[in-house]
Amino acid sequence: MALEATSEILGRIKAHAYGRLTPQQIRTTNLSLDKRVYKKGDALGLPTQRVILEGPAVLVFADDKPLANFGHDCRYFLYDPETGKLQRDIPARFPPNLIKSAELLDPFYEPVRFVPGPPGIPNQPPYRCPHLIPNVNRYAILFAGCTQLRHLNDMEFCYRMLIDGYGFSAQNIHVLNYDGDLRVWDKILTANSTWPGDNTPYRIQVTGRGTRAAFQAVVAELKTKIKAEDWLFIHTNNHGDDFLVPGYARTGSFMCAFLENNIDPILFDYWTPYYATDFAADLGVLPKFSMLMAMMEQCKSGGFNAPIIKASPAASTSIASAATASVDSEGTADGNWDIFALNWIAAMMGHNPDGSVLASNPDTNGDGVVDAQEAYCYACSQDSPDTPEFTESLPGAIDSLSLQYALSSAWCMMVGPILQRYYARSFPEAPPIPNPPDPAYYTALNSVTPELQALILPALQRSLVALRRELTPQIEASLNAAFKTNVE
Repeated sequence: MALEATSEILGRIKAHAYGRLTPQQIRTTNLSLDKRVYKKGDALGLPTQRVILEGPAVLVFADDKPLANFGHDCRYFLYDPETGKLQRDIPARFPPNLIKSAELLDPFYEPVRFVPGPPGIPNQPPYRCPHLIPNVNRYAILFAGCTQLRHLNDMEFCYRMLIDGYGFSAQNIHVLNYDGDLRVWDKILTANSTWPGDNTPYRIQVTGRGTRAAFQAVVAELKTKIKAEDWLFIHTNNHGDDFLVPGYARTGSFMCAFLENNIDPILFDYWTPYYATDFAADLGVLPKFSMLMAMMEQCKSGGFNAPIIKASPAASTSIASAATASVDSEGTADGNWDIFALNWIAAMMGHNPDGSVLASNPDTNGDGVVDAQEAYCYACSQDSPDTPEFTESLPGAIDSLSLQYALSSAWCMMVGPILQRYYARSFPEAPPIPNPPDPAYYTALNSVTPELQALILPALQRSLVALRRELTPQIEASLNAAFKTNVE
């Protein structure tokens, strides 16, 4: 039978826990009291960082970086439930029970809180020239195992980017999320739940659980489909770490994967580590293909870069990670997004989740396409808390999600003025307000883009060849006069 701590003892415990904070921690550390009294033999923390209690204890959880994804610096203060005296101060990287934390932990000191932003009206996204769709198969895998709402929000934005912005086929997008449904562990989503980007329903289609087995199954399927000229995009999200905790061995970077057949949901969490070396090995079984682009948000995600580069069978591989192998990744102050993923996706999409314009133009070379490194650089410019890292197998390679075309400006000049009329009709300024992006517009646009490409691009090439022939004598005459010589 578990002991009951009196209100007097609990008050003494709270006061002592607060008194242990340094002046800096008083501004940055949140404290929560566990709602139950643990008994001898109970376990705290994840399996590879397990703490077995030697006697009854009351736990105070000290979160030293409340806005960061786990794992990050935190502590367990264990107190005697009869006397209120501190028994142990244990450094940790995850809450004592990640999935159940919202139910078990009662915050009593919170200098750091998520601050909801003001309710906004979704903006009409800026008109852009349609991306050119390559004549290859493009596949995508979106993965999150221990998903919180902000991770799902990131993946929703990523899903819309692929479908709307780049014309990916929904059948080629594999979404592996949590327990295999549109669910997260820190919130309850209902039929009326909407995405905070533009307050419209979630559109992402979950296809499987966020487990290693599910990821391996997708890779096994792709192994039979992907060809030498094809592309693969991967986005990973949720939590991760590498166990840099005193007294615990470093095991290498990992991200959290959903744990099936969990034995004890009270003492154990619904997740298990998915190590960078295992993830890279799973990708390495694919046959040779053209391009792999990855964007990883979880803490310590930079630890995945080198293993993936080494194992990738792609001719060109690029990886943008939110944090180096020893640093945590951060969420936004309102709790709706992860900072790096939000801005990387926004750069690729061409606008923010609410449709508003970006802080700057990520297409720094002006070729009409935002490539992987340009998206990374834009995200870095908007992300001061994180330590992003970019790695590529071919230095100087330009990896993108759309076709690179030297005459992109001519393509836009041909199709842009005509298409803009259809865009204006699909996105009226007002009414109605709010006016969220219209997926029907993107569906129609992406369906007709290959036909327009087949019509316009060859014509542009023929026109330029004819123009060069016509103007060559005049060009040569001008150059001969300038150089005062004839060059045959």
